Amino acid sequence: MTRYVDNSRALFDYEVLEHFTAGIELLGTEVKSVREGKMNLRGAFVAVRGSLPRSSGGEAYLIGAEIPAYQPKNAPKEYDALRSRKLLLTQSELEELKNAEGTKGLTIIPLSVYSKGRFLKLDIAIARGKKKFDKRQAIKKRDVERDLKRSL
Repeated sequence: MTRYVDNSRALFDYEVLEHFTAGIELLGTEVKSVREGKMNLRGAFVAVRGSLPRSSGGEAYLIGAEIPAYQPKNAPKEYDALRSRKLLLTQSELEELKNAEGTKGLTIIPLSVYSKGRFLKLDIAIARGKKKFDKRQAIKKRDVERDLKRSL
């Protein structure tokens, strides 16, 4: 399992409540670009669209993630680096994400992209935004741990 991209800012800005793993529907050149680590997850989020009856379900999309062209001079003119990309999830996971999306204060954020065999997977999480004082406490805790490591 190789980890290609991390959204390190997400863990600072959000309190993670629950993790999910999803497949991503990408073009071939986008896969090459991600494997080179050119993907940017900052500011990206997941949205669930459509109704969720058992027979025909809704769909989850990754919105705001930037994947630049693998070879910019060789890419099609209509290529959009910020296009929405479909996520591959089970029906029960989609229902859970849809319920979380409807709950006030919760959002669905991407955490990282990694490979599992020959497939690229996206680690997503249901998260609650941290308040300013929570972020200050995280910074303070990190500084104390760093000082302890220095002293040892």
